[in-house]
Amino acid sequence: MRHIKKTKIKNQQPFAKFRRMTTASVLSALIALGLNACSKKEAPVADQPSAALAPGNDSSATKPVAYISSQNGGITVYSLTDFSVIRQIEVGEGARGLGLSDDGKTLAVAVKETSDIAIVDTATGTVRTRVPVGKNPEFVRVLGDRAFVAYEPSAKGGPPPKPGTPEFEAMKAKQADQAKKGKDDDEDEPPAQVAIIDLNKGVKLSEFTAGMETEGIEFNGDGTHVVVTNEADENVSVHNIATGELVKKIDTQSRGIRPRGIKRAPDGKEFAVTLEYGNKLLILDEQYNIVREADTGDVPYGVTYNKAGDEILVALSKGEKIQVFDSKTLQLKREYPVGKRCWHFSFTPDEKNLIVACGRSSEILVLDAKTGEKLKSLPDDKLPWGVVVYPKAKGSLDTPKS
Repeated sequence: MRHIKKTKIKNQQPFAKFRRMTTASVLSALIALGLNACSKKEAPVADQPSAALAPGNDSSATKPVAYISSQNGGITVYSLTDFSVIRQIEVGEGARGLGLSDDGKTLAVAVKETSDIAIVDTATGTVRTRVPVGKNPEFVRVLGDRAFVAYEPSAKGGPPPKPGTPEFEAMKAKQADQAKKGKDDDEDEPPAQVAIIDLNKGVKLSEFTAGMETEGIEFNGDGTHVVVTNEADENVSVHNIATGELVKKIDTQSRGIRPRGIKRAPDGKEFAVTLEYGNKLLILDEQYNIVREADTGDVPYGVTYNKAGDEILVALSKGEKIQVFDSKTLQLKREYPVGKRCWHFSFTPDEKNLIVACGRSSEILVLDAKTGEKLKSLPDDKLPWGVVVYPKAKGSLDTPKS
């Protein structure tokens, strides 16, 4: 018995030592593996941006999205599925007007501080090229592979004066004096220009003279005319799209002043025009004659037809509402409360919702297009200005290809 016990005791020692060595080795290996796995798992978080915000992520090129420009920032891209932020696109300070190509692959943005147009690749969220245009670029409309950009060499950093103010009376007296002298514009205050940009080549093709403080751009049904609103001249002017030659000028002063928004009806037979300080909605026919008008709320600007063409929507900057009119009778059908200085808006591609950029209340609103119910308020403290969506939809800044 003692022999067996002694043998057992002798044989246990090496096995115990082996077990201790094996346990230690296994523990060391497990610890090493664990540390290695942790470092691999955490490395992307420390070294890479979120996939949703990464410049190379192409979700905005394949999914329904909204592009919001902000005057004190760049472009924010929102998913139209859940209205989460997909990415920020840096284009420089003073992003305002924007327009999309028909395939959604190219975004053109007017940038005030750099006096140019940033041409953005929407798949990567990067600026492909920049095209100098001139001082104070503001409004952008895209037609085919060209962007039409209004810029204002004589802009003084703010809107024309309000009626009734000494500044307004002085401006009117100066205009009257110019008229007596047979002048349309003061040589020291050149009128706005509309630059035409080739989006594929990234170059300025040409430009033509519009009016003072050109605020809106639209095209006629067959694409032969550019129709622009000239805020400080109190007129709408029509230009040959190939040459820029003036075709017709429509004086709006007898109806109201400061024409700003303009949109063609889906059937191409009429145009809706807003008079900001006239609180009016005008309808022009195919020959650009004023055929109907209606009163709006305070300070209308952005305007669009719905896809069916039976309703006209108008954004009231001061009235803080979206008004919906019957396009034939111009009877007010309904109105939705919004925020402060909501200039521009767009339908979503399915026309179920409206997306509204409200600069002075620092928010992007998502409304039910039929009831006006506020579905979301997305904070944006960088003075949101405009909105376009893809797939393209009716809005104050854009329209889908018919």
